[in-house]
Amino acid sequence: MLPVFSNLDQFRALLAEAPAADQTALDAAAERNGQLTKPPGALARLEDLAIWYGGWRGTGRPAIAAPQVIVFAGNHGVAAQGVSAFPPEVTVQMVANFEHGGAAINQLAKLAGASMDVHALDLDRPTGDFTQGPAMDEADLLSALQTGWNAVDPQADLLVVGEMGIGNTTPAAALACALFGGEAADWTGRGTGVDDAGLQNKTRVVAEGVALHGPAIKDGVDALGSLGGREIAAMAGAIAAARVLRIPVILDGFICCAAAACLAKTAPDALAHAVAGHQGAEAAHPALLAKLDKEPLLQLGLRLGEGSGAALAIQILKGAIACHSGMATFAEAGVSEG
Repeated sequence: MLPVFSNLDQFRALLAEAPAADQTALDAAAERNGQLTKPPGALARLEDLAIWYGGWRGTGRPAIAAPQVIVFAGNHGVAAQGVSAFPPEVTVQMVANFEHGGAAINQLAKLAGASMDVHALDLDRPTGDFTQGPAMDEADLLSALQTGWNAVDPQADLLVVGEMGIGNTTPAAALACALFGGEAADWTGRGTGVDDAGLQNKTRVVAEGVALHGPAIKDGVDALGSLGGREIAAMAGAIAAARVLRIPVILDGFICCAAAACLAKTAPDALAHAVAGHQGAEAAHPALLAKLDKEPLLQLGLRLGEGSGAALAIQILKGAIACHSGMATFAEAGVSEG
């Protein structure tokens, strides 16, 4: 059963105390992998993925039966500074599209056999402009984290979280800059496709936000409140809940990884249950993946968000599990090991 939290310190404690993978299951999965009818290491990273997944699910012969995709949506006060090529009204319109099954993520979730849930977080009340003050006060941050935390189905055996929020590559860039250092330009990209002048403006906004809040940020939770967004905080809450429930997570693109980074900067090994689904087209995503020590499963130049790249990567993980759990061992097949 998933525990509850009623303040930010309790959330930090639950994340810090979250269980590790099951070592007995890891050993069993590794042992089975060594007996399968293939040359050692022939399936390369697929073998590692299957063993990793089995360790988190507590079995040496795992299966994926109930993947869950959750899309969180939020609006950002900083969008008023012209950091996106699209107006905030698109967030509301896209939520309706998700709910009616018309978006890319709907198709990819269906293809993966995943359930899909959509949570819109106070779209009529954008976060604060973080160049002027904090994006969220403690109550708003707590509520967003709880929304994500409670959205995870305890019966799910794999989780993908995605987002929709016009302007949200700007808070994602600010979070990465505040957490990992460097210049604002190192972390700021074109998002939905701003031109050169728009990129310069966006970089300025990120720099101003980090300069204003950076000195007071002690961990990733602080960063979320100062520079994040409701949907970004909800993604972090969901990823944290999955860790407590030992549900493996496939991370999506730059914004999702920025949410995950807030957990990594709050508790050691907070992302041990997560793999990177893909490397997206946002310029700073490779650098952020490197900071998280995550090697992407796919590199297709995607820049849609919604959880789309991670949902597509479910197929890779399913392939790994199918081979691991479905292949015969040398003994079962009557094949000589050589």
